[in-house]
Amino acid sequence: MAQTNILLEAGTNELEIVEFYIDEPTASSFTANAPEAAGHYRGYYGVNVAKVLEIIRLPKVTGMPEVSHPSVLGAFNLRNHIIPLVDLSVWLDKTRQDTESPKVIVTEFNNVTTSFLVSGVTRIHRMSWEAVEPPNRYVSRMSGDSITGVVKLEDRIVFLLDLEKIVADLNPNLGLRLDMSIEWNSASRYRALVADDSVLVREMLKDLLNKAGFDVTAVQNGREAWDLLAQIKGKSENEQQPLSNFVHVMVADIEMPAMDGHNLTKRIKEDPVLRELPVILFSSLITDKLRHKGEAVGADDQISKPDVSQLAMRAKALIERKISQLTAA
Repeated sequence: MAQTNILLEAGTNELEIVEFYIDEPTASSFTANAPEAAGHYRGYYGVNVAKVLEIIRLPKVTGMPEVSHPSVLGAFNLRNHIIPLVDLSVWLDKTRQDTESPKVIVTEFNNVTTSFLVSGVTRIHRMSWEAVEPPNRYVSRMSGDSITGVVKLEDRIVFLLDLEKIVADLNPNLGLRLDMSIEWNSASRYRALVADDSVLVREMLKDLLNKAGFDVTAVQNGREAWDLLAQIKGKSENEQQPLSNFVHVMVADIEMPAMDGHNLTKRIKEDPVLRELPVILFSSLITDKLRHKGEAVGADDQISKPDVSQLAMRAKALIERKISQLTAA
């Protein structure tokens, strides 16, 4: 499945998702006196193909000691790699009722391999990020902020799950972090514009980058970032001030509803004024296999989540290099 994703040209604002489902028993399924009335409800979910290594049948699972969450069923051996297995139905507080053999989706992001147990997999959909809507407040609240996007198909709705949040919640060591042993110089503060569709990530990045010497404005997708940059560009031109008086660096996730980070970067680098703005892609999708996509759209740097320390240091290096170039000119 990784090969289909390679066909997607960088910066076109397209994505491919693997659609899967979780079957749940309906209320009638619990009626012992009427087994013939038993039925199930099928909930549809999706994950970016770029995160999926493979889809397999449920293997033999070995329990793990000191597991802190009931959704972690254990681990299994796949070609000499020990991979933990998370039951998504338990994580989503649902009761799974499989109508066929369950499937396991093996994923890789943030340089971590994890697998997720689901009832079944339907197909791969290719679409524009414009077709992905941000979840409303009700959906976000009911899912515990585990849903990052909503896709409306002809006969059903597919929810895009924030698998990074699930993994980080299960293992806090895999969450965003800032190395506080580093002496962060807050005397020279820089302005960063951050675009990320995760509420949790936006708030954490604002807090952590602030401690590292940045004043942060955060938006929830590339479209909002682009609109804000257009306003900043207009203000810069009207007041005849350099762009750096308003913003020093753009930090963008890749996966975002409406406009993804690759398309945002491509637009910035094709603009005669905004192209001077350093752009850093900060995403769980920064891997050796996919790094060429960021390079193709002109990203100045690419950093894999969750290392905020690297993000802060490399952002400062880019900004200071740009300042020295302007001073020399």
